[in-house]
Amino acid sequence: MLEIRNIHKTFGGNQVLKGVNIKVEKGDVVVILGPSGSGKTTLLRCINFLERADEGSLDFDEIHTELKNASRRTVNKIRKKTAFVFQNYNLFQNKTALQNVMEGLTVARKVPREEAEVIAKEALDKVGLADRYGYYPSQLSGGQQQRVGIARAVAVRPEVILFDEPTSALDPELIGEVLCVMKELAREGVTMVVVTHEMSFAHDVANRVVFMEGGVVVEEGTPRQIFQSPREERTSQFLHRINRDYDYSI
Repeated sequence: MLEIRNIHKTFGGNQVLKGVNIKVEKGDVVVILGPSGSGKTTLLRCINFLERADEGSLDFDEIHTELKNASRRTVNKIRKKTAFVFQNYNLFQNKTALQNVMEGLTVARKVPREEAEVIAKEALDKVGLADRYGYYPSQLSGGQQQRVGIARAVAVRPEVILFDEPTSALDPELIGEVLCVMKELAREGVTMVVVTHEMSFAHDVANRVVFMEGGVVVEEGTPRQIFQSPREERTSQFLHRINRDYDYSI
């Protein structure tokens, strides 16, 4: 479905990605783990062309492109197949929850306004915000704002949703409500690539886990393999440090 090969990206002499390869099949939930600065967010942004990779290729269904030289038409095609959920919500502060979700439909997808409103309401209902259509971001909790962000992604019916640390900006008591929405999407078969530090989500929901450090993929495998018997010592060290309380044998 989606495969990226040999992605490289440098910022001002700092090589952030050093030849990363990732493959995503339809229905996959791929969780990318790793310490800060390992290149996880940059990888997601290169997939969606929010950053332009210096090198590497991408195959997405019938589309093949070299990332550095992809045309505007190709970029638009890929963006129509994907949606991005940001860690800091990226909502329009002067628009209601409903208007925020409609925006991507009416502006980017040219969906008629009446149809867009129906789709947006369905998406907000799905994330448990049926009673918040008319609320502005300032009137919503962080968890509710992130659920609006997820609704905005779901509404455009993408083939893959890219999540960039969707709970990192939330207070601990609000994390659960966002993870519940994501778990429900996974149960529905939505294809997702998720950068997160939520180990329980990775263990319980992902079908593949990728561990990155220093701009490379150190190890990847099933949750059982990564969490219970990692092959690489660096993977084991990271998991031990980040969450020593979760029982991965459950």
